[in-house]
Amino acid sequence: MATDETQRTEAFPSGIVSVGLSEVKRQIPSDEPPPLPPNAELAVIGKPTARQNGRAKVTGAIRFTVDISLPNMLHGGILRSPLPHAAVAAIDVVAAALVPGVRAILPIATPDAILRYVGAPVAAVAADSPAAAEEALRLIRVDYKPLPFVADLDVARNPASPPVHDSASAPAGDAHGFPAPAGLPLHGNVRGPATVTRGVISQGLAEADIVVEGEYRTAVQTHCCLEPHAIVADWRTDGLTVYMSTQFTAGVRHELAAAFDLPLSRVRVIVDGMGGGFGSKSSLGNYGRFAVALSRQAQAPVRLVLDREEEQMDAGNRPGTWQQLRVGAKRDGTLTAISVLSYGTAGVAVGAGVGSFAEALYACPNFESAQYDVFINAGPGCAMRGPGNVQGAFALEQAIDELAGRLSIDPLALRDRIDPSPVRREERRIGADRIGWHRRRASGADAGPVKRGLGVAQSLWGANVQINASCEVRVMRDGSVEVLSSVQDIGTGIGTVLAQVVAEVLGLRPEAITVRIGDTEFPAGPPSYGSRTTASITPPARTAAWRVLQALCREAAPVLNAAPEQLAARDGKIVVLGDPGRGMKFADAAARLRTDWISAVASRSDDYGGFRRRIGDAAIALQDLGGVQFAEVAVDTETGIIRVERVVAVQDCGRPMNPRQIESQVQGGVLMGISFALFEERIIDQNSGRMVNPNLEQYKLLGARETPEIEVAVLENYQGQSATDAYGIAEPSNIATAPAIANAVYNAIGVRLRTTPMTPAAVLAALGKIPARS
Repeated sequence: MATDETQRTEAFPSGIVSVGLSEVKRQIPSDEPPPLPPNAELAVIGKPTARQNGRAKVTGAIRFTVDISLPNMLHGGILRSPLPHAAVAAIDVVAAALVPGVRAILPIATPDAILRYVGAPVAAVAADSPAAAEEALRLIRVDYKPLPFVADLDVARNPASPPVHDSASAPAGDAHGFPAPAGLPLHGNVRGPATVTRGVISQGLAEADIVVEGEYRTAVQTHCCLEPHAIVADWRTDGLTVYMSTQFTAGVRHELAAAFDLPLSRVRVIVDGMGGGFGSKSSLGNYGRFAVALSRQAQAPVRLVLDREEEQMDAGNRPGTWQQLRVGAKRDGTLTAISVLSYGTAGVAVGAGVGSFAEALYACPNFESAQYDVFINAGPGCAMRGPGNVQGAFALEQAIDELAGRLSIDPLALRDRIDPSPVRREERRIGADRIGWHRRRASGADAGPVKRGLGVAQSLWGANVQINASCEVRVMRDGSVEVLSSVQDIGTGIGTVLAQVVAEVLGLRPEAITVRIGDTEFPAGPPSYGSRTTASITPPARTAAWRVLQALCREAAPVLNAAPEQLAARDGKIVVLGDPGRGMKFADAAARLRTDWISAVASRSDDYGGFRRRIGDAAIALQDLGGVQFAEVAVDTETGIIRVERVVAVQDCGRPMNPRQIESQVQGGVLMGISFALFEERIIDQNSGRMVNPNLEQYKLLGARETPEIEVAVLENYQGQSATDAYGIAEPSNIATAPAIANAVYNAIGVRLRTTPMTPAAVLAALGKIPARS
């Protein structure tokens, strides 16, 4: 039995806050290392550490998938449907095949196929040059038979609207193939509901002294990855090698093996640099299959890179939602009922729910939710940073804020009464102090046209873990060290964290560790989605390094006249515990190895306290992740412009491994949340079914001028669940931002905005200065 103890509350200059809650006792397997002490007692873990590949990124030395160039490589392109709903009567590729340089043509939509959105793939080609590929695409003749279509969520809910799917064609999963709840009925374009109940909602509403009701809408948001979806597929007789911008090398390898009937041993997936994914690059995708099929047909490597219009139309999106919430409470703030009704659209796909946010965040005995998918003729949605919970938080956290106002209770005081989490209670205390919550005034109290306000909102996310996650650590005879895994670095810096973990165990500096990742030739790593990467790969990395150290100590023990268990690694040496004067350099100990290197491979074990739920290789830990964010805004009531002036984000992720990178992650989550709240919206012309802003000019994003001051504080919250006790932070740092801004806007102007994006026109309409948008 080993003990992990959390520490007293103490603020550090890095923004890391250690908070003591209770002593945690866990049974640790005998083949895993002893518990890590708190970060304050460690040399490398928990310390701000520069990214290992930072210089390579800023100098252009790192290779992104778009930089890959292989001998005799061909260039691929995809012909896409110009219509939102059509049947393919005929397709003719004869003229395209005659274009000089064309090496492969892949008809995708065969005669009688139904195309259900503008941008749906029709055919693909590969040629010696991009120009030849484009010319071939122009010469493919397709006879389209237009069909009635629907491109609006509200219209699609009408039983008389044109059907997008019939029962046979309705998807069984989202755009990545993740399964949808089984057995849900399809009525017209509406699928569902998926329901959750607890207690008796009618009784809870009847017992309430106050019931707050409201309708909320969130617009469709596209991922806008800086690096587009890209693949270079190289099919050879001895196997398939794929270079791909992907969030899951091991998963793509499995998909390729299944799709092309290949053994895993003949499929290799590689990614070096990656320019963001945010959920949209979690799987192989149809474009990946097309590239491999073209390479197989041409017997040559094929490069296929989506352009920005393709990215916006057919690379996934955050589904839009309509939500109706009812929240009942006693006069002292005690919740009696929460009811959620939602209709969401992921285009032709499913997965447009609003998550479990309302179900799980607050103590409430009576709860119900009914969540529906609504099909429209638009590109398929998919997971996007904090899927479901971002939309759900925008509604619930405004409803809770409105309830506080109705009860004449401070929004923080109300949350203190209804939120059972001691971690978030501490986060509220810290954030309130840093934002200066005492300055908050009554709504609309400022004189003059520019009015300022403060708002708060909370986040909730499951602590996800991938069990199929492995790592190898090697110590060479010359004292050099390598860590190997197929885990990919999507820009969050997991390679640097792996170096920190191994360096901590071996008593070295992180820069002494060579990190080799992003290649399925190495042990299978976890995906980089769902905030699970750090939680999944750092425990086996520490275990593998610890096992290698045991072997190295056995070599050094005779020289130091000590038993192996009396030795430890620190400051570049192997030393005798209790007698630091007796020791030898790490490299000298390695030189005694009988072979060129020793290594150990470790896989992610179950959390020591067990899991809440496990599905296949994925699991959810017993505790949740969360955070509390505070926003300060200025609203110009004459122009309608909202300026976010400051955000304080207080988050938790178990053991913070690298404060510098965590701060970067949280800042990114906040910036994405501001952009979602104020700017982003996919706009589809209802007469043509086409997206009218499929670029980064008309599709508005947060820019440098709109970036506020962001202060980040991260709690050390040790739970004693794994060899590192580390969990993720990307998703929870994105969930609370938009509702915190919305609540701050209400505090500023006294009028609530329930729709994203909260544009100047929306502000002016809410103030009655212009007509509301229909």
